[in-house]
Amino acid sequence: MPNSTISIQVLPLNQDNKSSVRIIDQVIKLIKKSGVKHEVGPLETTMEGDLGSLLEIVKKIQYLVIKKGAESVHSNIKIIYSPKGVMTIEEKVKKHR
Repeated sequence: MPNSTISIQVLPLNQDNKSSVRIIDQVIKLIKKSGVKHEVGPLETTMEGDLGSLLEIVKKIQYLVIKKGAESVHSNIKIIYSPKGVMTIEEKVKKHR
């Protein structure tokens, strides 16, 4: 059972929208490569797992966005944490699917 769920919305600040979409695609690729359970949504991506591991991914995302050409990055982050465990993404949404 995961002890944390983190949702992140990444907003690269650039001069054009095409490069922002390209950067967001790279962010999603980083999350996929991390191996954590995740779900991509239209406005944010939700990950579940160990709090420390997820926060490390959040940190890597900030550096990646700048490396890929953004002038700066704004990230909106939501965190649910309980040492005893949290509901999984599937448990939270299955009745709505």
